[in-house]
Amino acid sequence: METGKSEFGPPAAEEMSVVADILSQSFATSAQESAAALEKSGPANLRVLREAGEVVGTAFPIPMGQWYGGRRVAMAGVGGVGVAPSARGRGTATRLMQQVLQELRGKGFPLSVLYPSTQALYRRVGYEQAGSRFELRVQVQGLDFTERTLSLRPVKASDQAALQEVYRRHASSRPGYLDRGPYSWERMSNPRGETAHGFLVEGASGVEGYVYVVRRRQQGFMQELFLTDFVALTPAAARRLLSFLGDHRSLATEVAWTGSSADPLLFLLREQRYQAKLLFHWMLRVLDVPAALEARGYPAGLSGALHLEVEDELFPENRGRFLLEVEGGQGRVRRGGEGRVKLDIRTLAPLYTGFLSPEALRLAGALMTDDASMPVAAAMFSGAPPSMADMF
Repeated sequence: METGKSEFGPPAAEEMSVVADILSQSFATSAQESAAALEKSGPANLRVLREAGEVVGTAFPIPMGQWYGGRRVAMAGVGGVGVAPSARGRGTATRLMQQVLQELRGKGFPLSVLYPSTQALYRRVGYEQAGSRFELRVQVQGLDFTERTLSLRPVKASDQAALQEVYRRHASSRPGYLDRGPYSWERMSNPRGETAHGFLVEGASGVEGYVYVVRRRQQGFMQELFLTDFVALTPAAARRLLSFLGDHRSLATEVAWTGSSADPLLFLLREQRYQAKLLFHWMLRVLDVPAALEARGYPAGLSGALHLEVEDELFPENRGRFLLEVEGGQGRVRRGGEGRVKLDIRTLAPLYTGFLSPEALRLAGALMTDDASMPVAAAMFSGAPPSMADMF
């Protein structure tokens, strides 16, 4: 794929050292660490931008999915965006991301998501804040649970299929959570530079929850327990896993994991002695307006229509009027309608995920609509705050 003197595509084998050098200078890691990360991540998904025959930019699109309204929406996460220092300040990163998005749309992905190192770049190509990732930190002394009715044991290799099914059931009801692929699962059980130990809890019907624990040494013999994954399908499983973590109180001071600030596990605690720290607002880009709106789920009892008018500088196919009709939890989109809700592709992202309400977007000057359309839009995109536990 070429643009003028630019060329976009997978790197050649002899270019991998240049890619590792760009990433090490972009993210302040050693070239050896960057090379190891590339090998672990899977070079097949890596993309580079060349100008005058030289690699000047890198990106790593990762096929995955997200859950919205109880339905899976195909999504490409983007990581590893780096630009050679000598190529900065001349629009290289913008050209790189435009090429990435063109390829992803061509492959049929309706959405793309990333964690921004800078918002200005990604807003230029149509991304906007659309969800959150929080670090939740609890004092081990406050985990005074004594649930023992479910059995607990270490995770075995043969448990992976059961764990993935438990996670799928857990994630499908949480807006924004990933439908994980091999790349994401590898990060849970084998985090970079650390060792995670997995434990699961079982009841009469099988696995009801699990946790992966990384023990981080603190001052003296004390530890912090960092959970790369923490899933409970039932109240008994949640209390059993919290009891297990509380059993570490002789050597551990705190337990930390990532996810939503409205995590139901926090509701089980006796006191509000925990911290919820914002790590990132992740950003989402709608690549295909009709496909994205039809792929997600909607409230089952809702029936209504929303008349949208969308602006998108990068994709002409996303421009114009669309009529979204919702019935029985599903949406159908066709061209046309009255264009009562006017917004650009960036504003569609937080509306789509439920990160910001239509009223909030109207107050910010990002959405223009009539009063009659406001409650319809609010009802269609209502739900729990969109969040993500995973990093990529």
